[in-house]
Amino acid sequence: MATHSQWGQVGNTPLLLLRQLSHLTGCHIWGKAEYLNPGGSVKDRAARGMITAAEQSGSLQPGGRIVEGTAGNTGIGLAHLGVERGYQVSIFMPNNQANEKVELLRALGVDLHLVAPCPFRDSAHFYHQARQFAETHPGSVWMDQFENPANAQIHYETTGPEIFQACPQIDFLTLASGTGGTIGGTSHFLKQQNPNIRVVLADPQGSALFRFVREGELKAEGSSITEGIGISRLTANFKRAVIDDALQIQDRDLIDMLFFVAQNEGLFLGTSSALNLCAAWQLGLAHRGSGKNIVTVLCDSGTRYASKLLNKDWLNQNGFNPNPGRIAET
Repeated sequence: MATHSQWGQVGNTPLLLLRQLSHLTGCHIWGKAEYLNPGGSVKDRAARGMITAAEQSGSLQPGGRIVEGTAGNTGIGLAHLGVERGYQVSIFMPNNQANEKVELLRALGVDLHLVAPCPFRDSAHFYHQARQFAETHPGSVWMDQFENPANAQIHYETTGPEIFQACPQIDFLTLASGTGGTIGGTSHFLKQQNPNIRVVLADPQGSALFRFVREGELKAEGSSITEGIGISRLTANFKRAVIDDALQIQDRDLIDMLFFVAQNEGLFLGTSSALNLCAAWQLGLAHRGSGKNIVTVLCDSGTRYASKLLNKDWLNQNGFNPNPGRIAET
């Protein structure tokens, strides 16, 4: 059935079998192809959910302004859908994110504010600047993706059911967390269908959630090249997640995985997708030959980070010498 708007094309993405990773582990590793959403990422779902909730509550009026603080993808989703629906869009984003995201937001005509990275407790943090801007500009609605329950709810209503319909016999769900929306809503739905599904958080270095799930303590160590993934506080959306365990993923592994999947699966994915696949791969190795179904999300495309990931100088400066063959050797 034909759809006549980007709005109607959000979701219903395919669940892809990663054939080579499945062959290496003797498990079935599946990836939900969220990079096929109209705005190019899983964050299109959150954008649609939050805009819908704001419209239904009456806080977002025709011709109004959407305001958000974001690492990029949520802002891009809000821009694609918001502009289409006639809203103004103001985005606050750290100035160290991939240039492709910056230029895409500019092309979409949003009111873009690039701010220096700083700790969350600092009032200059992009999250707080977005809130302050919305409070001082009449007709503006701050989306607040970290605490807005509509974020996790759209995944409960769409992502979880779509995965369960495509693969009813799920053994593991593994996902990273940025705002907590995807893992919050998806894990909540799937655990209701089958409490035996094991939900495993995939967490980068520099995030406190790995230690929280394993030890009950919010403590972060190190840093990561990932953008928009990992956090050091418990958001309302993350609190909705039902999680059994956590894995901490090293940047070296996700870079090797990114190039392995590109060269062996024909998929050039972003760093958060590669992080998710690293966790799925590790789970597959731990249950090698079992035929278990391991599901994750392919959040966005690597083309959104090409100026970094395909830049030999950037890779060298960050100490990376991609070795995709290492994945195949395990």
